[in-house]
Amino acid sequence: MSDAAEEVVPGPPDDRAASVLRFAVELVAWVATPWVLADHSWLLAALSLILLIGLPTILSTPGDKADVIIAVPGWVTILLVLLQLVAAVASSWVLWPTWAAVAVTALAATVLVTERPRRRWLLSIR
Repeated sequence: MSDAAEEVVPGPPDDRAASVLRFAVELVAWVATPWVLADHSWLLAALSLILLIGLPTILSTPGDKADVIIAVPGWVTILLVLLQLVAAVASSWVLWPTWAAVAVTALAATVLVTERPRRRWLLSIR
């Protein structure tokens, strides 16, 4: 038997602060993006919710979440997080006053820094 086949990848880094910050940005994306798109089309607003909430619910990296519906490599999870960050920042600049958009942008930048250990771990998952 090959040792490589039995290799166990340790779990993700347990950083509650990074998770809370990431969730805060996700909430902004979930609220602001459909709000912006609703002015153009209710269908686009609904599709944005499916994309921003549905995809990360269905697609996940084993070990990153307790329940995995469809397993994907770590880089897919990283792209889904980046999608949330971009949606939150872009929507906040369109929708809210400058001070709020600056706050969301700073929060997203903080998430990029605090999520580094998780990104490294996710990239180690195939």
